Formats: sequence, C-alpha cells, structure tokens
Amino acid sequence: MSSETEMNPSGETDVSPSGETGTNPLGVGGASLPDAAPVRFDTKITVVLRDDLEPWQRLNVTAFLVSGLGTAVPEVIGEPYEDADGVSYLPMFRQPVLVLEASKETLTAAHGRALSRALPRAVFTSDLFATGNDRDNRAAVRAVPTGELDLVGLAVHGPRNAVDKVVKGARMHP
Repeated sequence: MSSETEMNPSGETDVSPSGETGTNPLGVGGASLPDAAPVRFDTKITVVLRDDLEPWQRLNVTAFLVSGLGTAVPEVIGEPYEDADGVSYLPMFRQPVLVLEASKETLTAAHGRALSRALPRAVFTSDLFATGNDRDNRAAVRAVPTGELDLVGLAVHGPRNAVDKVVKGARMHP
C-alpha cells in the first residue's frame, strides 16, 4: 500500500487529499458521509505480529497490544458511540489500526527502531502465553533484558513516516 492510501476498518481504501474522493472516509457503516472529505491522520497505529503464531494467538496478542496504546496515548481514542435508540457504547480508536505480520528477525528489528525513535509502544512476548494475569505478565517481561525479549507482537503509534520506518519489512496480515 502506498503512502498515499490508508485502509479503513471496513477494508475499503481512503485516498489522500489529492483531488480524489475516498470511499467511506470515516470507516463507518457502508457508505460515505455526504460531502465529507477523506480523513487523513498525521499519526498511525500499527501492530506487527510474528508470522508463526496460531490464529487464536494473533487475535489475543492484537487485543492486548492495542489496549496499551489506548491507555498511554489517550488522544487516539475517539468519542463514545450511540445508536439511534440512544444506547451508549464505549469509545474506540479514532483512526484505523493497521495489522502486519513479520518474521521473528523483522519484528526484533522493528522493536529496536521503535525504541530508537522513542515512539509509544507495547510488546507481547512468548512468555505471556504461559501467564494468566497482569502481575505475572509484567514480571515475565521484567525478567528478560531488552535485547533478549522473545517478541511475538509489537504495537506502535506515532507520526506516519516514523511508524512506516519502524515496521519496514513487515507485510500486511492476511
């Protein structure tokens, strides 16, 4: 995907403000809002998963990783939702989350680049599959030096270009 396009949560592509109109610019419902210009964000949220994970692990890791970004970077969270009957729902990210996959080596390199750029990040290590609570999760990560973490997932948020450089070598999750 080029730097001129961004996939929204519904899987449609939005196009940057180059005179073209994106489809479904806000990623809501099945249609674009009338007269709405495509929404472009200066930042990007990206999750990179190790390519040898089982499907249930990919989903679990992604959920844990993005929860960290939502708490540490509150500006990525939008407004609460409400349906036509007035029932309220929790707010979610205000922008799409790109999910990629990579080899263990590429994931490790991405982690190093995220650290060198001091971008907000969350990690999930293979050790966390054997724990059952937050306290033990934190202890498992704390027990391993940075360079020896057996990473299975990384979430990062930051300026679009910086995040693109961090995740270089990763590919779209199938």
